[in-house]
Amino acid sequence: MSLASCLVSTSNLNYEQLIWNLFREIGEEQERIEILDWYHLIENLYKVGGSFHRIEEVKCFLWKGEVDDAISCFEGWSEPQVENFITYLNKHKHRIVNYGYFQEEGISIGSGSGSSQVKQIGFRVKIAGASWNSGNVPQVLRHRCAYLNGSLF
Repeated sequence: MSLASCLVSTSNLNYEQLIWNLFREIGEEQERIEILDWYHLIENLYKVGGSFHRIEEVKCFLWKGEVDDAISCFEGWSEPQVENFITYLNKHKHRIVNYGYFQEEGISIGSGSGSSQVKQIGFRVKIAGASWNSGNVPQVLRHRCAYLNGSLF
């Protein structure tokens, strides 16, 4: 499967389940790649705490998508924040990819640009003096997506 033919979704914790559920409805499973937002993944790693060296070691493993190696760095730890992080890693194991590869391919490893677009659309819908009909918003979003995908005309 080439990346050019894939649908890629990056999500963070705020909208995580909503995004994954919506994305699951698009195309076939083999045509989709779900990527856990790198910045939120690392934010969760920092919540674990510990030495700078260990954090950097885990970060290197995660950057390459090596979840089992990252988890092994916490062997012998029984603190709740470590157990929570390991549970989080196991839950999203299939979404933790080789981030370096995807970044080299020009594919976003963060959800910031998507979040920014959602906020921008939200502001435009709520702007003073605008007379949006909520029933028209989905059509406007479809047009916006078609424009961004180069398939409007």
